[in-house]
Amino acid sequence: MEFRQKQNSTQRNKKVILHVVQHLAPGGLETLVLEMLRFAQPNHSVFVVSLEGSKAQALQCWSKLSAYQGQLHFLNKKPGFSGTTISTLTSMLKGLKPDVVHTHHIGPLLYGGIAARLAQVPVIIHTEHDAWHLNNRKSARLQSLLLKMIRPHVVADANFVAEQIQTKLNYRKVCTIHNGIDCQKFQSGNQASKRNLFGLPANKTVIGVAGRLEAVKGHKVLIEAFSHLTPNTHLAIAGDGSQRAQLEAQVRTLKLEDRVTFLGLVDDMPSFYQSLDLFCLPSLQEGFPLSTLEAQACDVPCVATDVGGVKETLCPINSTLVEANRVFSLAEALSLQLKSTHGSPRTFILKHFDIRDMVSRYSRLAKEASYE
Repeated sequence: MEFRQKQNSTQRNKKVILHVVQHLAPGGLETLVLEMLRFAQPNHSVFVVSLEGSKAQALQCWSKLSAYQGQLHFLNKKPGFSGTTISTLTSMLKGLKPDVVHTHHIGPLLYGGIAARLAQVPVIIHTEHDAWHLNNRKSARLQSLLLKMIRPHVVADANFVAEQIQTKLNYRKVCTIHNGIDCQKFQSGNQASKRNLFGLPANKTVIGVAGRLEAVKGHKVLIEAFSHLTPNTHLAIAGDGSQRAQLEAQVRTLKLEDRVTFLGLVDDMPSFYQSLDLFCLPSLQEGFPLSTLEAQACDVPCVATDVGGVKETLCPINSTLVEANRVFSLAEALSLQLKSTHGSPRTFILKHFDIRDMVSRYSRLAKEASYE
C-alpha cells in the first residue's frame, strides 16, 4: 500500500499526522488542508486521505494538488454508506501507525473516526467547518452518536460553529481555532498591473467576488445589487460552476455586459484581490470563509453577508456586514463602503488569522491530547 511504503522510509522520530476529507476538489476546506501540509512543522510527516474520487481525476481538476502527490491517497468511495471503506481505512492506519488522525466534517468523522478507533490511533482531532447540517435532525443525531462513540478532540473553526455544536448536540468539550491564511502570500500589490493581467478596466472602481458559481453563493443577489450602483463601477467574478450560464443571462438581461467580467477559475488569487477596490461575499450560507481573510490581507475591504461565521472574519473598522439575500441592503452597503476612507484591514488579519499561528495551535492541541 502506498502509505505503508511511505511510512517505511519515514523516520519514526517524526510525528505522523493523517487528515481525512470527503473529497479533494477546489474549495475552502480543501485549500486549508493543503495549506496545513505546506506549513507542517519539520518534525511532522503529514498525509491526506480523500474518501471520494481518484488521484487521476483530482489532479486533472485541480492542478494545485500536483505539488502534494506523494502525500495524497484516494479511496474512491461511491455514494452511500460503505463498510468496505472503513475496513480499507482501518488497514491503512494500522500500517501507517499515525500519531494523529484529523477528520474534517461529518463524513470523514464517520469513516476516519471509526477507523482510527479500530486502529488504536492515540489522538483523534475532528474539525467542524460549518454548522448548517446540524439543522437536519438525521445529521445531528448521527453526529451526536459519532462524537459520543469516537470521543475526538473537537475543534470549531468559528465561535458560531462552536456554539451550534454545544447547543444542538449538547457537546460541551469544544475549542475554537480560527482558520488562517498565508499572510506573506496574500498582501497588497500594484493594482494597475494586476488589472491589466485580468483585462479589467483601469479607470473604474472594481468590486470582486470569488467562489463557486452555485446558488448558495449568492451571485444572483450581488449582480442585481450591482445593477443599482453607478456606471463607473465594474464587477469581476472569479470562479466557475453550474450557475454560470444563468448568471451570464442575468447580466445580459440587466444590460451589464460592459460592466461585468467573468474570469472563470483563477489560479493567482493574490493578484485577483490586488486588482480590486472592494471585495464582496454575498453568500446565503457559509462556514468560516477564507476569501474574506485573503482579500483583507491584500488591503481590500469587504462587504459580506451575516451568515455562519462570516462576521468573525471581518475587520470591525474597515469592512461591512449585511443581511443575506437582501438586494437593496447589499447595494447600499457596497455604495457606502466605496465611499469609506477608513484605513487598512490587513493589520486585523495579521493579528488574528495567520496560518502559522493556526498550525501551531493544532500542534499544541495534539501534543496536549497525547498526554491525556
